[in-house]
Formats: sequence, C-alpha cells, structure tokens
Amino acid sequence: MPPTAPAYKRLSVEARRAQLLTAALTLFALRAPEDVSLDDVAEAAGVSRPLVHRYFPGGKQQLYEAALRSAADELEQCFDEPRVGPLLARLARALDRYLAFVDGHDTGFSALLQGGSVVETSRTTAIVDGVRRAAARHILDHLAAPDPGPRLRMTVRMWITAVEAASLIWLDEGKQPPVTELRDWLVEQFVAMLGVTAGRDPQTADLLGALAAGADDDTGAEKGGTLVP
Repeated sequence: MPPTAPAYKRLSVEARRAQLLTAALTLFALRAPEDVSLDDVAEAAGVSRPLVHRYFPGGKQQLYEAALRSAADELEQCFDEPRVGPLLARLARALDRYLAFVDGHDTGFSALLQGGSVVETSRTTAIVDGVRRAAARHILDHLAAPDPGPRLRMTVRMWITAVEAASLIWLDEGKQPPVTELRDWLVEQFVAMLGVTAGRDPQTADLLGALAAGADDDTGAEKGGTLVP
C-alpha cells in the first residue's frame, strides 16, 4: 500500500505558519540546524512535506531564517522589563527569562551563538547581532541613560557578551551552577563592570551612585550590588 499522507487540521495561513515555526524551533533546540530536514519538520508538525515547502518555498534555509527570527523576537523581549522597582531586581527578572530560553533551546542556542553552521549567512548573523543590540538598548533604558557615552555603551555590550559566553559554558558544564546562582552571579558582574568603568567615566559614576542610593533606600532584595534572598 502507498504511504498515507499525514492528516492535519485546516488552519489559517498565520496559524499554520506559526505551527511550522514552532515545530522547527523545537527541532533546532535539539539538533544543529544542518541536521534538521524539511521532512523532519513536516513529521514534527504532522503535515506533508509539500505543505512545508508551500509555506517556505526557499527550502530549509528560508525556514531556518524564519525560525531564527522568531527565536530572536523572543530573546529581544527578555530584557523588555517594565521600568518600575529596583534596577537589579529588574535585571534579575530579565535574566530569568533569558536563561529559561537558553535552558529550553540548549542545542539550538549553542548553534545560534557559536555560528559555523552550514545554514549561517550574513542575514542570520545580522539577526543574532540585532538581538544583542536590542538587549543593549533595553539595559541602557533601564539605566535611564538616554545619551550614553562610548564607555557606558561599551560596558553594557561587553556584559551582554559575557552573558552569552556564560550561557554557552553553562550548557557545556551540564547546566551547573544552578540557574538562580548563575543569574545572581551575572547581576553582580554587571555591577562590578559598572564599577570599573565608573573609575574612568563620570557618567557611569553618576549612574552607579544612583544605583547604590536606590539599593540603600530599598527594603527588598538589593544590597551592595547583590541580590539577597
């Protein structure tokens, strides 16, 4: 008997595309992009391969870039925390979301940031860089620095790079230390980096002073640049 085509529900164009992207992201979370085929995505979504190709006529490359853009949109939102409450607590909540994404997309996250994939292009590189720039903008907004100088901008971008590197090493180390410890450690590193920059940059020194004053006034979690349970 000829193979039976998979049965699937009729969905709107937007819902079907979202379903295929979700299936693709799930697979990319478990395997490197070059190890995922359109047949794999079709099977994971419970649809036929021609249907996948109808939505992504450019093949796996187009599907990968669309899935990457979807993941990037999610990552960009991690640092979009409401500007209320103590800064370090806000930063901790943003890191909670970021690290939850890393935890849920471990293999895919490594492939995304480490590069070297056969499906990597200038467009995919630009998508990843866009996530870093968006994160930097959100953090500078949290710092209430509408016109940041080069030293402050560089410090924030260096910290984002450190967060990425720590996330990759954390995956390589079997997700140790515990994620909450990693989060608090990264927050403390941010404060430490600001402290180093403050020695050379009056703008950062003013921001650090305001941060310290806010910690002293707060009756909750922030004290001395650390998060206290």
